[in-house]
Amino acid sequence: MNFLVFKKHIKQLSNAKISGLEAQFKLAPEIRKEFSEEKIKASNPRKAGVLVIFYPDKKGELHILLTLRASYKGVHSAQISFPGGKLDPKDSSLQHTALREAKEEVGIIEEDITIFKKMTDVYIPPSNFIVTPYLSYLKYTPKFTKNYEVEALIEVKLSDLLADTAISSTILSTSYAKNIYVPCFKLNNYIVWGATAMMLNEIKELIKTIS
Repeated sequence: MNFLVFKKHIKQLSNAKISGLEAQFKLAPEIRKEFSEEKIKASNPRKAGVLVIFYPDKKGELHILLTLRASYKGVHSAQISFPGGKLDPKDSSLQHTALREAKEEVGIIEEDITIFKKMTDVYIPPSNFIVTPYLSYLKYTPKFTKNYEVEALIEVKLSDLLADTAISSTILSTSYAKNIYVPCFKLNNYIVWGATAMMLNEIKELIKTIS
């Protein structure tokens, strides 16, 4: 999709109804489906915000940015996510959290980012986080600079995300589960699953309303 075409539909997208858990659960691991809203609330989850950045490449083709997390001692080590992180007591809002963390992780210029929509929260059982995604865009082709938390930057063409062939499934092992079957996206030769895949599918269904 061309960025200028996308930009013409920003208002429509910002006002559009989102698919919520219906879209997310199509790409959710089975462990996530075991948690009701009541069970999630009772777990008193920690809060986090992430930034979904739409931007044009030099030819005007629309992309979004994912990151491969660096390896560390934690349940999300070496996993793929959006730029973002946990709420800091000094943050004025989760939107502020998403912007602050994205600036730290991939070097965005906050003043150049336009946030136009909040998506459905995603609960992550292994780490007991509830994550709020924010859709945003840049009008130009950015030069991202990763910090120590990011192993690699993954710049995904939106057309690749929208392709039916992007959705697949795989069997993998994590720090908390072995040989589990998960639905996933295959993007830029990476397997994207879990919370990020859930967010991506809700975004995909939203974008398809204008494509």
